[in-house]
Amino acid sequence: MKRVIIICEGETEKEFCTKIISPFFASKNIHIQSPLIKKTMGGMVKWSELKKQITLHLKNDKTAFVTTLIDYYGLYSKYQFPSWDESLNVVDKNFRMDFLETKMLEDIDEQFRYRYLPYIQLHEFEGLLFTEIYVFFEQIPTHELVGIEELKQTFIDFSNPEMINDKKETSPSNRLQRIIKGYNKVVYGNYLADAIGLEKIRNKSYRFNNWLNKIENL
Repeated sequence: MKRVIIICEGETEKEFCTKIISPFFASKNIHIQSPLIKKTMGGMVKWSELKKQITLHLKNDKTAFVTTLIDYYGLYSKYQFPSWDESLNVVDKNFRMDFLETKMLEDIDEQFRYRYLPYIQLHEFEGLLFTEIYVFFEQIPTHELVGIEELKQTFIDFSNPEMINDKKETSPSNRLQRIIKGYNKVVYGNYLADAIGLEKIRNKSYRFNNWLNKIENL
């Protein structure tokens, strides 16, 4: 059985890995572990700190593969990711993520690179929840679904959930806070993701699907 360690930015991502990604890969004889970013126990850190954790996992288990589940939304120059300033010149966000991931890989010691799969979620994990609009109406009580017009408009504007943008007012998580009264990102995030199903999420989110394909094909 292969083992893959997915370093998660926060509790929402960790729960998603534990309850949805892990069972899927278990059926393919791949065991998933999903620790939080160690220094903060949930929350982004400078690349130097994340790199330490990645390297430590690779050194301590010479058979495991290591990847990350971190959001592009909320990443800034202060986190000092490799070639960050240069990446801003790449206009297409999909290509920008590819560029950043390549630079992350190149910054890992060469002897470990073949077991490291860098991944940044574009733009935010919560974007994946905007995959099927009917799930909101089925799973969220009517009195909590207070932003129906914004919900409908979001689905009209974005056929690819990963492209829901990264401004504070329009990021997926901020949209959900307005759409669902009393929104709790950990509880609702995984509740909705489970109701949608991994297959449908993969069908609409290209980069996310490509990441899972890489894990499948190890």
